[in-house]
Amino acid sequence: MVEIKLQKKYGLLTAIAMVVGIVIGSGVFFKAEAVLKATGGNMPLGIAAWGIVGLIMLICSYTFAIMATKYERVNGVVDYAEAALGSQYGYYVGWFMAVIYTPTLTSVLAWVSARYTCVLLGWDITGGSCMTIACFYLISSYTVNALSPIVAGKFQVSTTIIKLIPLMLMAVVGTVVGLASGMTAANFSHVVDTSVGIGGGLFASVVAVAFAYEGWIIATSINSELKDAKRNLPKALILGSLIIIFVYIFYYIGLAGAVSTEALMESGEAGAKLAFQNIFGTVGGSLIFVFVIISCLGTLNGLMVGCTRGLYALAVRDRGPLPETFKQVDQVTNMPTNSSVMGLLLCGFWLLYFYGANLTDPWFGPFCFDTSELPIITLYAAYIPIFIMLMKKEKDLPVLKRFVMPVLSVMGCIFMVVAAWLAHGMSAVYYLIVFAVIMFIGAFFSAAKDNDYGAGHKNLSS
Repeated sequence: MVEIKLQKKYGLLTAIAMVVGIVIGSGVFFKAEAVLKATGGNMPLGIAAWGIVGLIMLICSYTFAIMATKYERVNGVVDYAEAALGSQYGYYVGWFMAVIYTPTLTSVLAWVSARYTCVLLGWDITGGSCMTIACFYLISSYTVNALSPIVAGKFQVSTTIIKLIPLMLMAVVGTVVGLASGMTAANFSHVVDTSVGIGGGLFASVVAVAFAYEGWIIATSINSELKDAKRNLPKALILGSLIIIFVYIFYYIGLAGAVSTEALMESGEAGAKLAFQNIFGTVGGSLIFVFVIISCLGTLNGLMVGCTRGLYALAVRDRGPLPETFKQVDQVTNMPTNSSVMGLLLCGFWLLYFYGANLTDPWFGPFCFDTSELPIITLYAAYIPIFIMLMKKEKDLPVLKRFVMPVLSVMGCIFMVVAAWLAHGMSAVYYLIVFAVIMFIGAFFSAAKDNDYGAGHKNLSS
């Protein structure tokens, strides 16, 4: 039987939309009040957190962009891990991305999308209605991706444009109104809770902000389907990252002109809706808030793109469970159908866990942790060896690309790991136990058949 492979069907615009669309969409709304609570209402410190994590993302994306100009197979981050440290390390990174990282983020995004739908309708954000809507959004996103990846790509581009509307409106109008009314100056000069230390507040807010910036690496999962990937993927990573940082910081400044920090901290999940209604009125604010929901759904769609390809990226390397099953690509839709089904199942599992660990009386005892934040510990830790091997083996690169940017990337990764550890304490330990168990299960499927994927692709050029 002739093996069907994924076709080159996406262009640069879709790739940029993947980077921007996966990252922007929920976290900037979902975590705004969390950042203020973490900093005690210290607006400048909150903006510092947005800037620090954005800079780390930009530096890391630049370093991965260097690798993207050299390596292209299936699922970029797995390719880079495999090229840097060999097929075994690449397998474990791929297993982590497929089983933990991507489905945990996707499941949280399904709930966040449902949460804002319930906020708009005035419903409970943790009850049966919200979880039912979350399941519907999850399945709908899977269906669009599984049946028509071209439509999914166009939806990604469309929602990326749509989601910038409320953010830029708040950034511009909120800032102008806030400067005129004095709200911006008052929020920047007043700290609600002075007992919150700058160090502790910064670390906690950095971890909260990390969720808002997470997901950009998943855009590399379409590198084998991207036209002229070695040229377009690096452009998408850099341009997308710059757009995200600009939009986030200016939205946060605009928010300071729309509502007081006290009101935003007290309003919780309705904080974004309150801010839009204060600026644009009840009807106008509610209408714009519909764009917020569409924004979340666009992010969900982008994450689902990565989910559907998770086990496929392992199977084409003859690794993981049932590689012959999960490497199959549908000849009509050109989608890895079996991998997509398993990706949906994993999303459902992590959505169930998220509910039992965070939205109701704890189901899992001490093993209840926030899946929207803690996986960043292992993600950024996994990047560090890749960056180190880039410095060691890529001798033909100039100093900036071989040493300066990878060293800065390593420092950024270490900072993110330490920040997550300090912010979550013992929850981080329990997460790492669960992580270790899942990776141990993955070890049973790590054996690979011989294939003709040459050693030149498995190791960085020496």
